[in-house]
Amino acid sequence: MTIDPIPRVAIGKIIGLLEVIDDAGGRYDVFRLTRDINYEFGEILQVIKAAEMLDLVVTPGADVVLTGNGSALLRAKVNARKKLLKEQIRRLPLFKTVLDVLQKSEDRRADEDAFLDIFALHLPAEDSEALLKTVIDWGRYTELIGYNPDDQQLYLDQAD
Repeated sequence: MTIDPIPRVAIGKIIGLLEVIDDAGGRYDVFRLTRDINYEFGEILQVIKAAEMLDLVVTPGADVVLTGNGSALLRAKVNARKKLLKEQIRRLPLFKTVLDVLQKSEDRRADEDAFLDIFALHLPAEDSEALLKTVIDWGRYTELIGYNPDDQQLYLDQAD
């Protein structure tokens, strides 16, 4: 399985982007968006790419447009948002790999070093530590995975 990196963007920035697009009627010109919200162009592209990977927006031409999932996420209460995002995140090859490692481990836990090694091997051009931080951020927000900073371990959340 090919593992693609995910943009190093916090979930909150993705949701914020969706809210701005929704306020504009569900469609926004990328260049105008960059200017209007005062982000660097490269930064907004990373947020858009993350939202696109999660099937929350599409980018026809120079526009960014909310998908049905993006609209549903905005209309949902917090727990429903987490559930919707959890389902989207599960589809990403990077998260499939992380979940596979955790499910195969003895107590559904693994040291962060194991993931740093996997990322370094499969994604040598990426900053493994920054990527792991994003995986933990997205996983914790959606309650898909947990992280214990004391023992530096990731674990599958019990509800799963």
